[in-house]
Amino acid sequence: MTETCLFCRIAAGDLPAHKVYEDEHILAFLDLHPIRPGHTLVIPKEHQVWFEDLPEELATAITSCSQRLARGMKRLYGVERVAMFYTGIHVPHAHAHVVPMHHVHDVSSQAYLAEGVEGYAVPPQLPADKMAAIAGELGAQLGAQ
Repeated sequence: MTETCLFCRIAAGDLPAHKVYEDEHILAFLDLHPIRPGHTLVIPKEHQVWFEDLPEELATAITSCSQRLARGMKRLYGVERVAMFYTGIHVPHAHAHVVPMHHVHDVSSQAYLAEGVEGYAVPPQLPADKMAAIAGELGAQLGAQ
């Protein structure tokens, strides 16, 4: 825990949160500024800045909790799709967002919304040779770990 980390303080019980789930390793609570009602954050209780540095067992626990939340959100809100993603933009503590999607663009990137929410523009496709090079580079990085 770091004393200045907002999510560490929530996990320690020093700051209030609307808890949805808690166990020894993770905590799920409602986002204060939700994309949609029910938008939940799932965090490791232990301070971890980057999601890619999470121990595999902890990342699996976060994903499993997020899946259970998604199934519950589908029943509760009658949505077809629930998004789950990591950002870590505003709080430097790994956290997954679980968002019931009432609209197809609830979690869309600005890259797709150049024409507004009702318009949808696909970013330009990369040439096949560039895609092959990128796939090769990324694949090599997976093998390097």
